[in-house]
Amino acid sequence: MELKKVDDVRFEVERDASKGMNTDVRVYATKPMSEKMQQDGTITQAVNASTLPGIVGKVMVMPDGHQGYGFPVGGVVAFDANEGIISPGAIGFDINCGVRLIKTNLTEKEVRPKLEKLMDRLFANVPSGVGSKLRIGLTQNDLKKVVEEGVSHMVAKGFGYKEDVERIEENGTVMGADIDKVSPMARKRGMEALGTLGAGNHFLEVQKIDKIFSEKIAKSYGLHEGQVVIMVHTGSRGFGHQICSDYLQSLLEYQRKNEIKLVDPELSYAKIGTKEAEDYLGAMNCAVNYAFTNRQIITNSIRKSFEETFEKNSDQLGMDLLYDVAHNIAKLEEHVFEGKRLNVYVHRKGATRAFAKGREDIPKAYRAVGQPVIIPGSMGTASYVLCGRQGAMDETFGSTCHGSGRLMSRHQAIRDIPAQKTFTDLEKKKIVIRVRTRKLISEEAEWAYKNVDEVVQVVEKAGISDIVSRNVPIGVAKG
Repeated sequence: MELKKVDDVRFEVERDASKGMNTDVRVYATKPMSEKMQQDGTITQAVNASTLPGIVGKVMVMPDGHQGYGFPVGGVVAFDANEGIISPGAIGFDINCGVRLIKTNLTEKEVRPKLEKLMDRLFANVPSGVGSKLRIGLTQNDLKKVVEEGVSHMVAKGFGYKEDVERIEENGTVMGADIDKVSPMARKRGMEALGTLGAGNHFLEVQKIDKIFSEKIAKSYGLHEGQVVIMVHTGSRGFGHQICSDYLQSLLEYQRKNEIKLVDPELSYAKIGTKEAEDYLGAMNCAVNYAFTNRQIITNSIRKSFEETFEKNSDQLGMDLLYDVAHNIAKLEEHVFEGKRLNVYVHRKGATRAFAKGREDIPKAYRAVGQPVIIPGSMGTASYVLCGRQGAMDETFGSTCHGSGRLMSRHQAIRDIPAQKTFTDLEKKKIVIRVRTRKLISEEAEWAYKNVDEVVQVVEKAGISDIVSRNVPIGVAKG
């Protein structure tokens, strides 16, 4: 499959009607990144996705792209809101896996003497690992309100501040969530998992801002060199996973009933406007709101941990939310395409919304510069704050990368990377770690992922995001 070079950070597979392709595939990458994507099936999956009906524009793959379930992780595709489709495989199992960044007015010099105690408090107050639970007395009615009303419900119950809501994508609530479209099993899995980190690549990090790249944007975001911040990366836990599993099964029946032939059954879909599509959207939006709320409750636990450690309240510690972004989601958005305003369902799977300045979807505080984009790195490496640019609006439906992107499967990482290698590396970097299992250390080791510095350089060079700050970890908590 020929991948044609457009420039140093853009490659394309041109539409081939004989293969059923309805559009081109565009890949944002360096040449070595693009070659790796050809080897692991990423490009094949993107080409398969181009055969789906109702696509507007190109199928796109970000530099952190790698093979996923049906649709590549790091993929972006938009479908016409009237003639298009919804595909769970192009969203992912961990619906609204996402990232948020919490600021402080502390420096590393102030935090370092109490870092061990702080990490102990964070590890105790934010449950992590498979099956972790936080007992906060939620009822079935609370679950209904969380999934249908989003973050504002838990803020009203004392889990944060109303200002937090303004600093979350979609204000922490997407419309159209319907708990009646969620199975009893998914509800059961969701009841006790709110406020927990989970396992896998999810984490909580205490970071210091190592370098500022744009003073103007950083000032608008309230960021400065030497500042300590906290990054949270998690999603909708077993609740969202169960919803995706349930609807993948029901959509197989939809394909059969409508005699739809797919190049890959993992790309099953339903046409917009059908009962199957509306049911899935109602359930998916529940998982989106659940995940926003999950990160909100974790934020409350983080603030509590800092208060216990530093014996000051979170206001005194300057613990304001910078922003919260989703990176596994499909949303109805208005975009300009070929000079016309269109409503499209933008599917982002391992990709982040990156709206440019001026969009009303962005909080007023950031509207003059552009939306904050939060990019987590792999364990022990840097993470980044980016800013959306007009190039993203012009090319990628306001989207950019979401993280490092895997180089190795979890099984390969466990086999090839001894846990002690990572422990030794973190110790050399003076990073304090709290983790539930040694196996996870190998799965999530730095060498199992792409170089996040190179990933963000690609999206900046492509003109779809600006690099604002580079953050390095000083403390890590994982499941």
